[in-house]
Amino acid sequence: MNKLIFANLLHRPLRSIISVLAVAIEVVMILSIVAIFMGMLNDQKQRTNGIGADLVIRPSNASFMTSVGGAPMPARIAEVFRRMPHVAAAAPVITNFSMTGNVEVLYGIDYSSYNALKPFIWVAGGPFQRPYDVIIDDVFARTGNGYSVGGTLTILNHPFRICGIVESGKGGRKLVPIETLGELTGYDGRASVIYLKSDNAANEDAIRKEIAATRGLEGYNVQTMDDLISLYTPSKFPGFDKALDVVITIAVVVGFLVIFQTMYTAVLERTREIGILKSMGASKPTIVGVLLRECAVLAIAGVLVGMAATLGVRALLDVRYPGFSFELTAAWMVKGAAIAFAGSLLGSLYPAWMAARKDPIDALAYE
Repeated sequence: MNKLIFANLLHRPLRSIISVLAVAIEVVMILSIVAIFMGMLNDQKQRTNGIGADLVIRPSNASFMTSVGGAPMPARIAEVFRRMPHVAAAAPVITNFSMTGNVEVLYGIDYSSYNALKPFIWVAGGPFQRPYDVIIDDVFARTGNGYSVGGTLTILNHPFRICGIVESGKGGRKLVPIETLGELTGYDGRASVIYLKSDNAANEDAIRKEIAATRGLEGYNVQTMDDLISLYTPSKFPGFDKALDVVITIAVVVGFLVIFQTMYTAVLERTREIGILKSMGASKPTIVGVLLRECAVLAIAGVLVGMAATLGVRALLDVRYPGFSFELTAAWMVKGAAIAFAGSLLGSLYPAWMAARKDPIDALAYE
């Protein structure tokens, strides 16, 4: 029976190749969209955690996704926090979600206070010297565009001079003076968030109580960085789970339909063959088993091709876009393979059932 299965697949190479590619595309779609989403999410989580703050201050009604909430706070209140006991540093920051050229989050920072949270590790150059200076991280500098200190970078349709390159992990990949970003975005003197550094981790609760007891600050949301980082999960981002479900559903439907068509056509073309098998005593489960095993071979081949293609996509992105995070985990590779395999088997169930029900006399007389 196994020889018969492989002989049938090799006898119709084009149809077999199309079926394998359909399953492979299903796997690539599932794994790629998950890898892109999770890569972006975890990359942002790591860079936010690398800012070095202990507490983050936001208005009570502001989203934890500060890059899409504008800059609703006056930046000058950072001075109020600096005067509080146990506050070692308070850094106002404007975060701006930009789609000019690339989708990115720009950081407008007050250099001295932001550096006090956790000092920059310099690769080249140094701090801001002019209003239209920009600090970039080493990942962005390796994107293949020849970025170096003294070069020019266009941000929000304005030329900026690259004054320094730092190790990645300090929030944004591009950091500009807070005054400049405020001017360009219409948020002069404002801040999206204020990061606080405590003199000792044990004093974080005391700082929160001090803020709550200060007149005018009682409405602000005070959150530890650990609590903020814990929110960076797919379920907390609007549309993430739905988009993932939509892509997986489309991928499964594509694989299901192609396998269904392949196996259905195969049953029609092999009507006489099925009649011979049944006349020789093959039972209904035997006929179903032959067709399901044939489908399983196609599905396994498609899954392997799909995984290899996904690894190729990751390698290509690493070369073309070094700063792009494509997180391909073993757990999702197994899950994607299982989804594609199960969808393929489901697509072959009806054709297999139809083949098992064929009357051997009618099948042998089939032309």
